[in-house]
Amino acid sequence: MKKIVFVGAGSVVFTHGLLADLVKFPELRGMRIALHDIDPERLQVAEAVARRITGDAATVTAHLDRREALDGADFVINMVQVGGYDSTVTDFEIPARYGLRQTIADTIGAGGIFRALRTFPLLDALAADIDAVCPDALLLNYTNPMAMNVWYLSGKVRNVVGLCHSVYWTMRDLAELVNVPYEEITYLAAGVNHQAWVLRFERDGQDLYPLLDVNDPELRRRVRVDMYRRLGYYPTETSEHSAEYVPWLMHHDSEIDRLRIPVGEYLRVSEENLAEYKRTRDLVRQGGELDIAGTDEYAPQIIHSIVTGTPRVVYGNVVNDGLISNLPHGCVVEVPCVADATGVRPTAVGALPPQLAALNRTYVSVNELTVRAALEGEPRHVRHALMIDPNTAASLPLEDIWRMADELTRAHGDLLPEALRG
Repeated sequence: MKKIVFVGAGSVVFTHGLLADLVKFPELRGMRIALHDIDPERLQVAEAVARRITGDAATVTAHLDRREALDGADFVINMVQVGGYDSTVTDFEIPARYGLRQTIADTIGAGGIFRALRTFPLLDALAADIDAVCPDALLLNYTNPMAMNVWYLSGKVRNVVGLCHSVYWTMRDLAELVNVPYEEITYLAAGVNHQAWVLRFERDGQDLYPLLDVNDPELRRRVRVDMYRRLGYYPTETSEHSAEYVPWLMHHDSEIDRLRIPVGEYLRVSEENLAEYKRTRDLVRQGGELDIAGTDEYAPQIIHSIVTGTPRVVYGNVVNDGLISNLPHGCVVEVPCVADATGVRPTAVGALPPQLAALNRTYVSVNELTVRAALEGEPRHVRHALMIDPNTAASLPLEDIWRMADELTRAHGDLLPEALRG
């Protein structure tokens, strides 16, 4: 049976959800699950959770050695967060001292750029291990910043798709908002990760967009509802995420208040994740009951489709080879993909409406400069990425941008690619 490797399995809650999704498919019974993490305690907890969830439906092994875990893999799920909570705090606290507000800081912006730079060395090592022991494996990446990481990986591994649940959950929320069962809607979304757009939203050929045009004053106080009103298309990422990808909001106190933007939100989420891990760890040690629930993530669905030949549409982050015609060739875009026995095949969407493509191109420029900084060993490109980043550029003068970059570089130190530490 197929071998599925979890890299960063110490993210116990996420591992828990993916495993619960996998065991729902009887056709995957007998699968081999290999768990890898560099933290022995987290790996031990992940193994105990995995054995409880899978029972006799899978063989579970745990490995501190990554290459050992990867040997013979058919599917590799990457969910590593390099630097963990401490690096996340750094990504918020240093920019905040310069007056730069962030909400999640994992996609673009100061936090996203430095999270990518911390992750790239890990991706180099992961790609080398895959090439050595499982070159035909499909790498399913969940690690943020999604678009930067997939772009960086695209020249290093044969098969990689980035996965994010934002399109799926946005459409479930929109279906609920217009009081139409999710199973009855059809939709098309495309763009870049965390800044894709709902291009079509229908039931039985009827456009459901007019049902969103309500005058609920509370809904109007949400960032993505405001973006929809002004751009004409609904964004697929949450309001707190969306707020920090544009130049119009985060540096205005009035907009923070009007749109209820939760500055520093990811610090709170990270603290909750740490508390949830400790709760799970203690339950495992005490033999307590775990709440085992699936998450409807794409990775288990893709694995099932490839193994059984069952076709289904998922949303993936892939290299733009003409898929979105008015975004740069070679960047990473989020588009519908068909998963079946042949693998994961992205579908061409054509041109985005010009206002959407214009906003996406700024996002893509930050991605390109960050990836080039690492590939070319050019530290100035890190500063250039920050200069182009919408929120950073709108919030800080140039000298502060460069001083902030220097301070973040010193703070993250040896986690960064060697050529970018100066």
